[in-house]
Amino acid sequence: MSNPKLSIVTVCRNVLPALQRTAESVCTQTFTDYEYIVVDGASTDGTTEWLQNRQDILWHSEPDDGIYDAMNKGVCRAKGEWIIFMNAGDTFYDNEVLRHTVPYLQDGLGLVYGDIVKERHGRLVVKRAELPHNAHRMFFCHQALFTRTQLLREMPFDTRHRFSADFKFVKQALQRQIAMRHIPLVIAHFDTSGISNTHVNDGLRDNIAVVREMDTNASRTWFVLRLQARIFWNTIRGRQ
Repeated sequence: MSNPKLSIVTVCRNVLPALQRTAESVCTQTFTDYEYIVVDGASTDGTTEWLQNRQDILWHSEPDDGIYDAMNKGVCRAKGEWIIFMNAGDTFYDNEVLRHTVPYLQDGLGLVYGDIVKERHGRLVVKRAELPHNAHRMFFCHQALFTRTQLLREMPFDTRHRFSADFKFVKQALQRQIAMRHIPLVIAHFDTSGISNTHVNDGLRDNIAVVREMDTNASRTWFVLRLQARIFWNTIRGRQ
């Protein structure tokens, strides 16, 4: 397959059981015009041995400089017209997700995103994405985002931001007036044990850095205040 419609990229390091869940979700999709790329950060837990036995996965394993560096490596290897990043542990909502989404990937659009489900108090709830707008945080989850590959090559993730490079990418797309659309589909089951949930305040601090870099005076002040208030409230609740 030289030019698939989609590239699905998973970055991982030493999380083999989570990677296996994600791979199962990807490789059982009914839509098959895709390639699946795993970018592994030199795992030592048996990941590379497992990947060697998978003929349906394109993979590469070497040390990297964090999640976004690995995601940029995935972009460099991708041959699909569109990319979606599924972190190890995240899964597609069902095996029909790609088939239902592809009709929405239309000419003139650069980003297409849907909703996710996540566990809350022992049950699954739908987290609805918002319509495109400039904000102090992501208004959708990147596990529900399909992006034109060419756009990610023009604006690679800024690896100086360890937690919020995807947030900066979205702000750049908004500033460039890249057309984006929210679609009425649940795309992914979000793994709440990932880094964005276990380092919440670190992510918010990195959001502040992005806002200070990207936003103008009025929005910058308001967004920073909102983020600082969120950090303060998380600290009071003991959530770091």
